[in-house]
Amino acid sequence: MKLMLVAGARPNFMKVSAIIDAIEAHNATEKNQIVYRLVHTGQHYDAQMSQTFFVELGIPKPDVDMGVGSSSHAQQTGEIIKRFESILLDEQPDIVMVVGDVNSTIACSLVASKITYPGPTMLNLLRPRIAHVEAGLRSFDRDMPEEVNRVLTDVVSDFLFTTEPSAAKNLKNEGIPEEKVYFVGNTMVDTLLKHQKKSQESPILKNLGLAHDEGLSGTSKVTKSKKDPRRDSQRDYGVMTLHRPSNVDDSTCLKPILEALQELSQEMPIIFPVHPRTRKRIEEFGLDSYFTPLSHGAIGASGLYCIEPLGYLDFLRLTANARLVLTDSGGLQEETTILGVPCVTLRRNTERPITISHGTNVLAGTAKEQILLHAREQLTHQKRHKRPKFWDGHAGARIVQTLYEWGRREDGLEAC
Repeated sequence: MKLMLVAGARPNFMKVSAIIDAIEAHNATEKNQIVYRLVHTGQHYDAQMSQTFFVELGIPKPDVDMGVGSSSHAQQTGEIIKRFESILLDEQPDIVMVVGDVNSTIACSLVASKITYPGPTMLNLLRPRIAHVEAGLRSFDRDMPEEVNRVLTDVVSDFLFTTEPSAAKNLKNEGIPEEKVYFVGNTMVDTLLKHQKKSQESPILKNLGLAHDEGLSGTSKVTKSKKDPRRDSQRDYGVMTLHRPSNVDDSTCLKPILEALQELSQEMPIIFPVHPRTRKRIEEFGLDSYFTPLSHGAIGASGLYCIEPLGYLDFLRLTANARLVLTDSGGLQEETTILGVPCVTLRRNTERPITISHGTNVLAGTAKEQILLHAREQLTHQKRHKRPKFWDGHAGARIVQTLYEWGRREDGLEAC
């Protein structure tokens, strides 16, 4: 069986990493090997946002790098469609696996759903089957480009691998046959659990002056914690990420978010590894005054600080040791649930409701007063939480086993 993995953006890399690990583990013990090819569309073209993740996560060099780069949704999606067709015809995989909800996901799914090969594949197929990892998640907000990508990708997929029970309900309501849906867990969690211990070796806290013995006089307080002794050696801080167009492309939305975070940052510093696109908008709208300059590269006692994007291990440690995370990222809602870090989502909805029902997440929207209210509640009354089912580090293995058994049936062999 031949499998083609498609990745285009940072969240994809974390998920693909777990699947590659599972394929390699399978191939180390099984006679019938899974041949795989990794395609990087180049949707995230910045070295810090792409190549660093490949190195840190041990992802092999892509077999194909499409080098699409950044542009409008239409141009980017169209360019991926144009370039991916010839790759499919050359490689003729039995399965095309896409992950998440970025433009690469829907673009490659559309090509795979319409293509006919000139000859049979390894499994004697004339078109590839499509596997969607992280299927069925719904925010029910069609103004989000990601929501459109999710819905359309699920419609054309043959294998829909879900991370939480709500996804199966959504797919059933949309008429997707139940036999196509597989509840396997969360591959992003696989990667987090694998690298969690290693991330504690990251020097990011020391580099930013957040380790307690590195701090300046008059720095923010240190919270003692019997449950998490790591907190005894560091200063309190928050972490913020912001990148969604609905939040950053409109100054009337972005400004109150920054006003809230600046006020909150007077109680403890907030660190913002800023997405290049978001930085551009901040400069365009003249909102630089909300941020505090770094002092010799270090974080002060208070203030809202912009820093460059971080690699996976640095960001994981920064997040794991934070008092609070404020974000509009879906993946970070999941990671904070596993890490037990209070999370405030700067949106009115989430496609990951399990992070609220089981995790540490709350929805605050984008109004200044609501952000401050929910952030302070999270700091003083942390939610009780538990790990969701199958968020156990084995989602990638479940996906690979499902596809392997299907491949053996297609090949006329009894599944193991």
